[in-house]
Amino acid sequence: MKLPLLPLGLAAALAAASAAHAQEMVFTSWGGTTQDAQAASWAEPFTAATGIAVLQDGPTDYGKLKAMVEAGNVSWDVVDVEYDYALQAGAQGLLEPIDYSIVDRSRLDPRFASEYAVGSFYFSFVLGWNPTAFPDKAPATLADLFDTETFPGQRTFYQWAAPGVIEAALLADGVAPADLYPLDLDRAFAKLDTIKDDIVWWGGGAQSQQLLASAEAPIGLFWNGRLAALQADGIDVGISWDQNITAADALVVPKGTANREAAMQFIALATSAEGQAAFATASGYAPINVDAPALMDPAVRATLPDVQTAVQVNADMDYWAANRDEIGSRWYAWQAE
Repeated sequence: MKLPLLPLGLAAALAAASAAHAQEMVFTSWGGTTQDAQAASWAEPFTAATGIAVLQDGPTDYGKLKAMVEAGNVSWDVVDVEYDYALQAGAQGLLEPIDYSIVDRSRLDPRFASEYAVGSFYFSFVLGWNPTAFPDKAPATLADLFDTETFPGQRTFYQWAAPGVIEAALLADGVAPADLYPLDLDRAFAKLDTIKDDIVWWGGGAQSQQLLASAEAPIGLFWNGRLAALQADGIDVGISWDQNITAADALVVPKGTANREAAMQFIALATSAEGQAAFATASGYAPINVDAPALMDPAVRATLPDVQTAVQVNADMDYWAANRDEIGSRWYAWQAE
């Protein structure tokens, strides 16, 4: 993969700021193809510009992040987290404020720039299927996920309590996007009950890909980038963007890191137009820098969530941040029933 060329001003600023400071830092993310793309798009050019080595760790673990901060023994410098968690963790005092004198907020999508977090990328949950399982009629809508008569077989959904599956259940049940929030959990779980025995849960992107490619679960709700990666590998998958549900990841800095300045410099590069364009090209996820799309191949751009806005439903990150724990308690209790 070709590394992004940084603007001379940003490259010079990073190089100057790195002098006499950290020799290495730790970036923590979710692993797999996403972290590989982050390492190539952000870590490698950051090291080239600053001389600061970026050690990779993972997967992201919220309990571990909290324990580090509370013990005053922080070994992670920049962490990729879900955006609603970032909002919650910032309010709980677990994160350093983003230094917007280093990170250029003016060129970032305002949906994904807050006091304690900056968007890493944004993605969509999309309906995906294995065409070999449905040769006569292809699924097209979220309602088809719940139609086991027309589209038989196991379904696969994200295992964890996060934006996506609950919204999909409500949309499939006829709730209008404008009426999603506050989430009607009773209605969502009643809808999910109709297919509960047919659900296979995936906990990470690689697992979701395996379930679909093998047709163990020939239909489900997936991160769009994971389906794009399968297609790039020559695997035939079906994708419907109808009512795709957007959510975002964020870059955060745990409170108490010894490498705060290096962490902010890393985030500045990761959220630059060049860094975002390179990552979006490699991952299939949308950039959060408004200047990044102009640097990308139009054919690649056409496959990303940020051009699917006409049929898009934006998950409410603030609502999830405020209700994450309550929703999670009910979610995991329902799974265990």
